[in-house]
Amino acid sequence: QVQLVEAGGGLVQAGGSLRPSCAASGRTFSSYAIAWFRQVPGQERDFVGGIRASGGSTDGADSVKGRITISRDDAKNTVYLYMNSLKPEDTAVYYCAARPSGIATMNPSRYNYWGQGTQVTVSS
Repeated sequence: QVQLVEAGGGLVQAGGSLRPSCAASGRTFSSYAIAWFRQVPGQERDFVGGIRASGGSTDGADSVKGRITISRDDAKNTVYLYMNSLKPEDTAVYYCAARPSGIATMNPSRYNYWGQGTQVTVSS
C-alpha cells in the first residue's frame, strides 16, 4: 500500500516557477514509477510527465516539454515536479500517481495509487 501527498502548488504569475512535491509512504517506494497528471474541471486528467523506478528517465507531454523536470529522492520517498515558464493554461489541479512498475505510462488507468491533488494557478 502506498499513500501519496502532494504539496507545493499555489498562485504564480505567468513566466514564474513552481516545484510541487509528492511524498509517499511505504518502504518499496523506489520500485514504483511515479507520474504527474493535471486536471481542469470538466476535462479529462492529462499526463504531464513521469519518472521511472530507476529514476533514469522522464517523459513530458508535448504541452510542457522543455518546461518541466521531474526528479526523485528515494531516501525521502519524494518526487518533485519542477515547472518553469508557467502559462495561464497550466492552471489545473496537479496529481501524482504511482504504479509498481518501472515505466511511467501516460495512461492514468494503469496507476494504482493517487494523491489528493494540489492546485496550481497561473495568472496572466
